[in-house]
Amino acid sequence: MVSAIGEVLMRAHVVALLLVVCLLTPARSEEAPAGGGSVPSVHAQIAYLGKSYAEAEPLSLVDKIYDDKGVQGARVGIVEDNMTGRLIGHDYKLIEAIVAEDADITVKARELLAGGVTMIVADLEPADLLIVADLPEAENAIIFNIRSSDIGLRHDNCRRNTFHIPPDWAMRADALAQYLVWKKWYKWALISGERPKDKDFAAALRRSAKRFGGKIVAEKTYAYQGGSRRTDTGHQQIQTQMPLLTQNLGEHDVIVVADVEESFGDYLLFRTFEPRPIAGTHGLIAASWHRSYEESAATQMQNRFEKRAGRIMTERDYSAWLAVRTFGEAVTRTASTDLAALRTYLMSEKFEVAGFKSQGLNFRSWDRQLRQPILLAGPRALVSISPQEGFLHPKYLTDTLGYDEPESKCKLKN
Repeated sequence: MVSAIGEVLMRAHVVALLLVVCLLTPARSEEAPAGGGSVPSVHAQIAYLGKSYAEAEPLSLVDKIYDDKGVQGARVGIVEDNMTGRLIGHDYKLIEAIVAEDADITVKARELLAGGVTMIVADLEPADLLIVADLPEAENAIIFNIRSSDIGLRHDNCRRNTFHIPPDWAMRADALAQYLVWKKWYKWALISGERPKDKDFAAALRRSAKRFGGKIVAEKTYAYQGGSRRTDTGHQQIQTQMPLLTQNLGEHDVIVVADVEESFGDYLLFRTFEPRPIAGTHGLIAASWHRSYEESAATQMQNRFEKRAGRIMTERDYSAWLAVRTFGEAVTRTASTDLAALRTYLMSEKFEVAGFKSQGLNFRSWDRQLRQPILLAGPRALVSISPQEGFLHPKYLTDTLGYDEPESKCKLKN
């Protein structure tokens, strides 16, 4: 397992080795193997395949609008892959292929696959991801989903060639549920939006309540009325609407909110009819990465990313960075870009990748979901990390988050 101290020492060791190589090793060709020919030269091409989807603006001006989420993380990841690669005669190239939202994704995907690029970081919504995964040319490719938390992609719509980096809605809901139950906040009032992703997360929250001993005592749906999200609101109107929305919820300890695309969630804080904490997509959130996270040497990652990108690291940036680093780790350990060898290693007990989470991360064999602790954060600070103390599993504590193997509807065979 990778400890916080171990992760720092590992990076320091890499830097020291680079200095030794630069000072003591004579100049050589990029193609020449390191170590006097003991390690073969490996050239790895990784594609970042995405679409420029229209995304909802954040409700608050505090949250800036970024049009490069994800790809910036991949760029940092490829630099780090090459830092290690130079020591052993490996080199990595990132090919960015981002098309318009209304473009046919198969055209660009087939172009990449025909060119021999079969390691793909997919920044795609579920429908487009499945289209790419089901291409005959992609049958033996390795595709890392870095965008979608859709549960179906890990269940009925799972694919042999597709691995999942971000946690799905069930993992996020379970991470929150464990903390709420640990706090003895058993009675939940659920408020959700009307969009498909809102409904998916709301369903995950209902499942988590039953799984861990919570109880949803009331439910309401908020119907968002379109307009200018940042100018047509006004605090007086909101100050009236939110208490009305949160009346008649019965006796409850916490309000859990499912508002994935940010129609109203931020407005609930400090405006509820009764003084209650907010959790879910707003207030206390469950995420794989957060700008306030600094444990396990994560501060180094935060600073390194900000220096490169000129902004904070988002969750999608983290997923893309981790996907590129995962490819790099697999290529390094197998000394190969052979897809069969890489897939076998990724699915093996030997594989783990460092992700600043105090432990090595690996994939579940039954649905190709990355196991990982999940951060619970408020708007400005880390609150906790799930799995919570006392929630046990015979093998991996992280398998208490989301669908365990007996519950999975994915019928893949390795």
